[in-house]
Amino acid sequence: MARRPVIAVAGLACETSTFTPSRTRAPAFHPQRDSDIIKKYPFIQPGSPLGDAVEWRGALIGHALPGGIVTRDAFEMLSAEIVNRLTQIVASTKLDGLWFDIHGAMCVEGLYDVECELLKRCRGVIGPDVLVSASMDLHGNVSRQLVCHTDLITCYRTAPHVDVAETKERACRNLLQLIQRKANGEETVRPLKAWIPLPILLPGEQTSTRDEPAAHIYAAVPEVEAMEGVLDAAIWVGYAWADEPRNRAVVVVTGWDKEAISKGATKLARLFWDSRKDFTFVAPTGSYEECLDAALASDKRPYFISDSGDNPTAGGSGDVTWGLTQLLARPEFKTESGPKVIYACVPGPEAIQKAVEAGVGAIVTVTAGAEVDDIHAGPITMTGRVHSIKHGDRHAETEVVLQVGSVFAILTKLRKPYHLEKDFTELNLTPRSADIVIVKIGYLEPELYAMAKDWMLGLTPGGVDQDLERLGHKRILRPMWPFDRTVEDPDLSAHLIPMSNTLLD
Repeated sequence: MARRPVIAVAGLACETSTFTPSRTRAPAFHPQRDSDIIKKYPFIQPGSPLGDAVEWRGALIGHALPGGIVTRDAFEMLSAEIVNRLTQIVASTKLDGLWFDIHGAMCVEGLYDVECELLKRCRGVIGPDVLVSASMDLHGNVSRQLVCHTDLITCYRTAPHVDVAETKERACRNLLQLIQRKANGEETVRPLKAWIPLPILLPGEQTSTRDEPAAHIYAAVPEVEAMEGVLDAAIWVGYAWADEPRNRAVVVVTGWDKEAISKGATKLARLFWDSRKDFTFVAPTGSYEECLDAALASDKRPYFISDSGDNPTAGGSGDVTWGLTQLLARPEFKTESGPKVIYACVPGPEAIQKAVEAGVGAIVTVTAGAEVDDIHAGPITMTGRVHSIKHGDRHAETEVVLQVGSVFAILTKLRKPYHLEKDFTELNLTPRSADIVIVKIGYLEPELYAMAKDWMLGLTPGGVDQDLERLGHKRILRPMWPFDRTVEDPDLSAHLIPMSNTLLD
């Protein structure tokens, strides 16, 4: 019986805003190890084609909620464990491949290009001959060095990301194909990568693949992938809320035919560059006041508003109180007979404890928020009735809904994103019957998007402010669109990058 190839799985993921004062620590990554990693991904479990064809070995993966810069101690501890576990795997078997399961926009105190640094440490254990396939978020950042250290590198093709599992499976399937080529003694195993950086840095809220021009740009990706001699094609939008030189859009096309991958990469890069002036926000935008005025004047229910500046799924601290403070100051919502509003959310551990002790139905006065990010507003104190309590959430741990006038404010022990209808219904809230639903988010995730009868993107302050120039980037490469409106046409010829053993030194 032929030997099954052995592939290890490792990686750390955290989309990190350098403009958010919070810090991300090791427990936030919820590390998974060994067989728990295999259980996480159905496409590598026994009974699946990849699961039966490969012996999968889980080292360690950790996926943190986006947030502030990762502490150096957290990174060193988790990366050391990854290296140690890979060392044990290599000592016990012949390792053929590594699936590098990352996001691509992680920042760590005192380090640069962290995903590449982590992969270099992994390469130091597994060696230069083991094949590596990286799967990433399209909001990740791809340096030339990271491309050099990988054999395959790909990313999502949708935003909102509805192809996460599909992308990761593709990364593993392509990796197996390379391993099989090597086992069959084919002369050319490692593909070339055509890498093209673009001087464009846009927020996700202007580049959703639901809308043009991103829709037609990303529609061209599978067309390039289908070209003879091409194995994979990918476009990274990049991550706008970190101030690093690697942060920008990038195209990578992978394959064995130099002419094909170069032509395909240039095609995608040209589509992106030529469309740069066409990117606009995914919804009507306005100040918070303008959004509330529009929602109150509309007959569309529920009306959603994105409190986008403190979006925890983009790297916001999640505890900015500015939006809730402004909401509760409006006279329209002062009484219980006012328009019903759901607001998600503000963390406040002490407020949670006090509300839980008082119980559902009790009237309490609590203070929450601004424990981390008090730049834009201080803690908020409010008096209201405890509407519901829920324990055991993966992110929030404990959630409380406090009714203040006609506003149902969700408070959490720890920050949490609200993307699903059940996030609300499990708190005895019915967003479909609300007048206004306000969430700390950018573009609406699919369930909320389908639920909203109308919506606006509030241009609110915070660590992931949509007004990028207001944040004050200093380290990104310039010129950069849209920071510089007179950017000359860049050189869109492809850089052909083989895997470089010299970078392992």
